[in-house]
Amino acid sequence: MEFRVGDKVVYPNQGVGVVEQISSRNLTGAPEIFYMLKLESNGLRVMVPMTNVSVIGLRHVAKGREVSTVLEYLHTAPAGPRADWKGRFKQNHDRMRNGSLLQVAEVFKALAALSQQKPLSFREKKMFDRAWQLLVDEISAAREISREAAEAELAKSLSKSNVKVALPV
Repeated sequence: MEFRVGDKVVYPNQGVGVVEQISSRNLTGAPEIFYMLKLESNGLRVMVPMTNVSVIGLRHVAKGREVSTVLEYLHTAPAGPRADWKGRFKQNHDRMRNGSLLQVAEVFKALAALSQQKPLSFREKKMFDRAWQLLVDEISAAREISREAAEAELAKSLSKSNVKVALPV
């Protein structure tokens, strides 16, 4: 997958960024092409070797249809979470690292449903908050709307299911 300067991209588990520069560097003894990204959430700059794009899972921001699918998924009835903490955490961690918007939504919804049954562990609470931020960032970028409007869309979709949860701020 190739990107151009100015493209909005998603760096899995980190969020939306913009390709600021494409350059060639000689860091390993051979010239290699890098994408210089600036992450929108924290202003961090990241250099990604073009050869690692698929390994990392760097991708373009979701399109409107994918965002609609995610919002629809959030308002359907939740699936039951895995019983054991270790297996559930590993599965959710893998989904977050994958970077798919739908898989991030699956993690968020599963943890939201679980939080209705019992308090989340510290690590699951952090993952829940991170999933929320990733969803808000990408929906905001995909629909070219403010973060507040994206949060409102997510909250509205989630409220249509029977999941009631205090959303992260």
